[in-house]
Amino acid sequence: MEVDAPTAQETSDTHLQTRNHHHHDSAQRQQLQQISPSDYHSEASMNFDYLQDLRAGAMASTSTAGSGGGGNGGNSSYGLVDDSRALDRFVTILDNLDARVEKLRKDALNLQEKKDYLLMSMDLIKSNEMMQNMSEAEREEIILYIQRVSSRLGTVELNVRTVRDNSQEDSLSQINALIDNMIKMGDPVIGRQRCQLYLNACCSSSMDPSGHMDTVPEADAGPIDKKFESVLLGCTLDDQKNIKKRLQALMGYLNKQTVSH
Repeated sequence: MEVDAPTAQETSDTHLQTRNHHHHDSAQRQQLQQISPSDYHSEASMNFDYLQDLRAGAMASTSTAGSGGGGNGGNSSYGLVDDSRALDRFVTILDNLDARVEKLRKDALNLQEKKDYLLMSMDLIKSNEMMQNMSEAEREEIILYIQRVSSRLGTVELNVRTVRDNSQEDSLSQINALIDNMIKMGDPVIGRQRCQLYLNACCSSSMDPSGHMDTVPEADAGPIDKKFESVLLGCTLDDQKNIKKRLQALMGYLNKQTVSH
């Protein structure tokens, strides 16, 4: 029986396909080697990796204790060593988790700050004097648009709790009311002057060596709003820092508005 031998072209095509297949496999292996192990694990799975480490350590301790010899003294000695290692392992893992919790708080605070800036931006748009030059229909369209954006922003809920007593809660509420009223003035020149007085009040506060808030001479900080300063000193240190950041951002915006006028 005659069997047709493969033609030269078929042989060449077969070799080419094989070479391409090997090249593709090699490229895939090289690509996989370039991916770090962390790419295969989500943040959630990494949390459970710590527990796997604890379990592996416990199994190793059990194995060591089981092969420690027949005497009770030997087992007791191994037990003391294993307990110490287990404690160190727990402390190390919890230290790591504690650092990650602190990072999470800072990230959440940064997001909360961004949300506050977005809210403040929409308040500034509503109080912008150009809105008064629009027709009623145009103003209504802009207000409806702002409401839609505000509603979407309202779906983002962030809450990093700062421990405050009733007095500190009341002080923060008063500060927010003062800043909101300043934003709603609509006059960028007067608003800038008021913002500068508020910001000077923030800059006039300083930390003394004992860790308590104190004030520096008024001449060093510039003229201040006494009422704002009095309420500010009733806020927590974290709130004071956030208030100062908020006023600095607002001052930058008002400076640009004043120059444009």
